[in-house]
Amino acid sequence: MSEVSIALTLGGITFLLTVIWGGPFIEVLRRLKVGKQIRIEGPQRHVTKMGTPTMGGWLIILPVLVITLILNLVTLVGPVPLLGRSILLPLFVLLSFAVIGAVDDWLGLQSGRQSEGLRPRIKFLLQILIATATAFALKYGLHAPEMYFPNIAEEIELGVWYVPVAIFIVVAASNATNLTDGLDGLAGLISATAFAAYGIIAMQQGQVFLVRFCFTMVGAIFAFLWYNVHPADLFMGDTGSLSLGASLGVIALMTGQWVLLPIIAIIPVSETISDLLQIMYFKVTKGRRLFKMAPLHHHFELLGWSETQVVQRFWLVALLSTMIGVALAIL
Repeated sequence: MSEVSIALTLGGITFLLTVIWGGPFIEVLRRLKVGKQIRIEGPQRHVTKMGTPTMGGWLIILPVLVITLILNLVTLVGPVPLLGRSILLPLFVLLSFAVIGAVDDWLGLQSGRQSEGLRPRIKFLLQILIATATAFALKYGLHAPEMYFPNIAEEIELGVWYVPVAIFIVVAASNATNLTDGLDGLAGLISATAFAAYGIIAMQQGQVFLVRFCFTMVGAIFAFLWYNVHPADLFMGDTGSLSLGASLGVIALMTGQWVLLPIIAIIPVSETISDLLQIMYFKVTKGRRLFKMAPLHHHFELLGWSETQVVQRFWLVALLSTMIGVALAIL
């Protein structure tokens, strides 16, 4: 059985397992009254989403954890290693950022008011701490390639600059994905596409364990999308968005192709830039707005696009950009 077949099979198995337990999981969240709070200043059509179960990121994370751990148990008794030690790092980051997001989601639900939860400084500090440990593990533990540039075969050494760069990538990818998570299916589609892209890149590099992890993630995200497409029965919350973004950043670093991350993840990058530009423009002009609303997906909503139109068009842009990114990676 080829490595491609194994990776795709893992994705399919993960999808089936996740879809099967998705319904009971949503019912549990409803009984616990884990309902999403909606921004009052946001598009009015979103008010109808009030109370939709959140913290749905666990629907993605738990199956990935279970399947990865099962593979790990097999290696203890089997002659063929199915799990490389390298895969433990993105798994650790996935779980760690999920815990941060889950605490934030849970505190927000307890307060009963939108925007309540972990204090931003505390959340950011925790992200920095985990990202710092991850950066050192990448450089001194896994000896990951520091940087590849399109059309240059040799690895580019960054020296002491690698650690701060890696920290920035993990934290930035996490928060960029979090900003993207505002419409039904948007963050899931973008994340699944990006993981698939880096799975292909890892395949070209011969990192078989990374390929399997990426497509296991794709299968789990697709299953989540089964319940998250418009109108959504479940939101991923910070539990999902923070962890997906952080683990994607780690995968990009493990391949050494993180320079292509802004291309492959063009939508999260655009969402982040739009948010920063909105804030800066608002301060400089003392109250004027550059966009009708930020992040960018809300701007297009207020221009008259339906939620489905925004999601589908953003995903088409992401898909085309991802194709360019993969092409540059395998030049």
